[in-house]
Amino acid sequence: MAPTAPNRPHTGVSFLWITHPVRPSRYPHGVLCGLHRGAPPPSTARHVAPHPCLREQCQLMNSADSSQNPAAQMPHGRGLQTDFNAEFNNDLDYPRLGNVTFRRGTLTDNQNALFEEHWPRLGRLLADEPLDIPAWFGREGAKTIVEIGSGTGTSTAAMAPLEQDTNIIAVELYKPGLAKLLGSIIRNDIENIRMVRGDGIEVLMRMFAPESLDGIRIFFPDPWPKARHHKRRIIQSGTLNLFASRLKPGGVLHVATDHAGYAEWINELVEVEPSLDYKGWPWPECPILTDRQVITKFEGKGLDKEHVITEYLWEKK
Repeated sequence: MAPTAPNRPHTGVSFLWITHPVRPSRYPHGVLCGLHRGAPPPSTARHVAPHPCLREQCQLMNSADSSQNPAAQMPHGRGLQTDFNAEFNNDLDYPRLGNVTFRRGTLTDNQNALFEEHWPRLGRLLADEPLDIPAWFGREGAKTIVEIGSGTGTSTAAMAPLEQDTNIIAVELYKPGLAKLLGSIIRNDIENIRMVRGDGIEVLMRMFAPESLDGIRIFFPDPWPKARHHKRRIIQSGTLNLFASRLKPGGVLHVATDHAGYAEWINELVEVEPSLDYKGWPWPECPILTDRQVITKFEGKGLDKEHVITEYLWEKK
């Protein structure tokens, strides 16, 4: 009979004791378990080591991202985060971000195959280095528009064929959303879309040079309706300043929301950034496409509830 730990009663039963896998830094393998028949019961978490045969499964459970495919994989926890007030030497407001968390979603076998084949060419992860946009798109002199929070890419894929002379870069954290956009790109042979996975504000800050963009689009950002969450809203005085810094003179910022409270919030900020000239809506002379072409699923749900869509356009002075 295998020896038991001293001063611990032998119960003769099997254990599968699992802690919630939300603190990988505290529990490196995510779960703590005893699987051998006759193993002594744990008295505290730190006395029980993960069973070797489950170690790999534990690590998979720990991953908040899909581990079916390593393409576009993001690290856990607090990622790259800029101290914008220090960086720009101002006291403006920026979205307050916590740890990076991911909405779970399973990719289909076909989506995994598409990621494996096409992400190295069409996608990038958030990185602390500027993108070489002409090399990535294989052309010089084209306009470049960044869409922050592209979701499943419904509008992105609908608009891009109408602006083939423009480089479109869709930024999104949600991998299944990027997978749907990637599928649209491949099925419809859309050549002028690329994707970046990461927080949109950090992507703008770290991967795009000042005055390098012809347009920035933010369609239906999360309204964070609860008052205590308003500090997380992407439209703030500081982010308007950041957007302006990345736009070329004459570049356009286009924002749309169907949330009345968020519209009121934005209304208070339309004139706050001195380097942006607020044009209102519509702006017939706008130099970039503003017709979103389709009604997305979430936009449609809002319209069913009689939500009013409010759109905003600014031009970089």
